[in-house]
Amino acid sequence: MRWMREVTTLATLPTLRARSLGSKAALILRDEPLSYEALEHRSNQAAHALLREGIRPGERVAILGKESLDALVLLFGAAKAHAVYVGLNWRLAPEELAYILEDSGARMLFVDEESAALVPRVFEKMRGPLPVVRVGAKQDAPGTFSHWCAGAADTPLTETYDAEDVVVQLYTSGTTGRPKGVQLPHRSLLAIAHELEAHGERWIGWTEASVSLLFVPTFHIGGLWWLVRGLALGCTQVVLRGFEPATILASIPRYRVTHTCMVPAMMQILLSEPGLQQTDLSSLEAIVYGGAPMSTALLEKGQRLLGCGFAQIYGMTETGNCAVCLRPEDHLGALPSRLRAAGRPFPGVKVRILDEQGQEVAPGAIGQICLHSPARMAGYWRQPEETRKTLVDGWVMTGDAGYVDAEGFVYICDRVKDMIISAGENIYPAEIENVIRSHPEVADVAVIGVPDELWGEAVKALVVKQPGSHLRAGDILRHTRGALAEFKVPKSVEFTGPLPRNASGKLLKAVLREPYWKGRERRVN
Repeated sequence: MRWMREVTTLATLPTLRARSLGSKAALILRDEPLSYEALEHRSNQAAHALLREGIRPGERVAILGKESLDALVLLFGAAKAHAVYVGLNWRLAPEELAYILEDSGARMLFVDEESAALVPRVFEKMRGPLPVVRVGAKQDAPGTFSHWCAGAADTPLTETYDAEDVVVQLYTSGTTGRPKGVQLPHRSLLAIAHELEAHGERWIGWTEASVSLLFVPTFHIGGLWWLVRGLALGCTQVVLRGFEPATILASIPRYRVTHTCMVPAMMQILLSEPGLQQTDLSSLEAIVYGGAPMSTALLEKGQRLLGCGFAQIYGMTETGNCAVCLRPEDHLGALPSRLRAAGRPFPGVKVRILDEQGQEVAPGAIGQICLHSPARMAGYWRQPEETRKTLVDGWVMTGDAGYVDAEGFVYICDRVKDMIISAGENIYPAEIENVIRSHPEVADVAVIGVPDELWGEAVKALVVKQPGSHLRAGDILRHTRGALAEFKVPKSVEFTGPLPRNASGKLLKAVLREPYWKGRERRVN
């Protein structure tokens, strides 16, 4: 096994692994392998090309599109050039993408062919266009990544790197309706792995000999963390361009996949995929799930049909992904009550439960879950006040309500914030409410998450019409489409009377959610 601790930055990761693993496949995407040696040379070339463009340390370069070898090479090339890689969710609407590009101050945009048609609409909503390079193109033509890199040296840069330097910026939806850029230093993607190794914890038995399958997008912290973690170990990462159940089932026996990760909604779809029973899954050793809790029934079905170990992780972009884990051994023979736990902290992570006055509560008492992790963010980009609210003396205020039992297991009960999690996507009602409220026939609106058996939660809009309005649900849906990503568009619209508010005018979301969540032990799904 190659020791993790020597890898301290994304910039040096390809260099260190290429020295010992050389021709071993680091990445396989669309059946095309890229060795560790090739990853080193190509990322060096990308770094030199960025420097040739005049990209200075700390400047942002953005990527829009599904996974490609070019995009993954760019990740490490940007790190080597001291640039900051901004992963964009390709499911966002043009207006949302334009905001992120301008907020981040991105100097360049790298885009795949599928998203290229969206770019003019994005630039229309910006102060001006950016230089664009196409990634993932099959032909070496002007404007493509390979053509752009041509002529740049593939030799190592004579640079030094600091694990505290910001290397990635990922955007999360904001409680005020605007996304926030989470600044992640190199250590955010490696610190938990270092702690696991230092404490001799095998976790899921992930080693250099493992073969990992990744289909969670890398514009999410979960996918990005998984990618870096596997490459730092020296294993082979089979990367898919998206969640394709049939391709997943074909890839597992073909590449003898040992480890993969997914959100519960993906698990539910995968377990219903035709051909599952006939697929050779004997190579699978462990599946990591997160992004939302998994029902006991779905977990038991997965264990029975997939025949491997399961581990749940809990964390957020601000904590550098996972901070708490329900390990495979915790799943074995566990009572249903234990399977409702998010798990216990990873080595190096501390958990506190605070009441509304900021005082720590006793075991079993519910309060806000606060996490102190060596992988925590550096802060929000250009939002010092929001940073101070979320990052307090090194503790990340998660906004989740829960408790810790006497054995140290963390349980999530509800949300202090109003965030909705649907199919692993974080959705903030304020953003959707702002759009719906702009309709001239809407007097008031509240957006809540309601239980959904497939997606975990579904977005529901409770709308108060202006007097005399003949507004219909379809009008609301048409109004939101184009302004919001499709996954944020309400799945249902209900017209109602005056919404409940407290004396200061704040919407009583708990009252609105109650009829839909009544009888459920957890107010998250």
